Amino acid sequence: MKWETHSVAETEAAGKRYAEELTGGGVVALYGGLGMGKTAFVRGMAQALCPEAEVSSPTFAIVNDYGGQPPLVHFDMYRISGWEDLETTGFFEYIDQGAIVVTEWSENIEGALPVDTRRVRFTRLSDTDRLLETEEPQ
Repeated sequence: MKWETHSVAETEAAGKRYAEELTGGGVVALYGGLGMGKTAFVRGMAQALCPEAEVSSPTFAIVNDYGGQPPLVHFDMYRISGWEDLETTGFFEYIDQGAIVVTEWSENIEGALPVDTRRVRFTRLSDTDRLLETEEPQ
């Protein structure tokens, strides 16, 4: 699936539509640099899955658990540099508990992502325009 968005609000709406199609838990890996709209996309996902959640970038906390059923858990893997770092975040425990785990900076943990990971790639088209492309597991 592909979306072209032209504002933060449209990126959030794309995240909401994407989340409405999810059934059960699993990993959604987001790819793209700074300012690409990854957190806005997660805010949209939260609107669909746990509307009371206040979504913010987990840059300093590394993980934000927004609740919901199944829980929506948001990771920032920017500062994760090895297997030990990843294990200390609780990443694998959340997956085992059936949460929807969304990771920013997924490039840093590519080798640890499950084979059934869903991927969303963000490409900058202009200052405000983005192309979002999803890859569903085979």
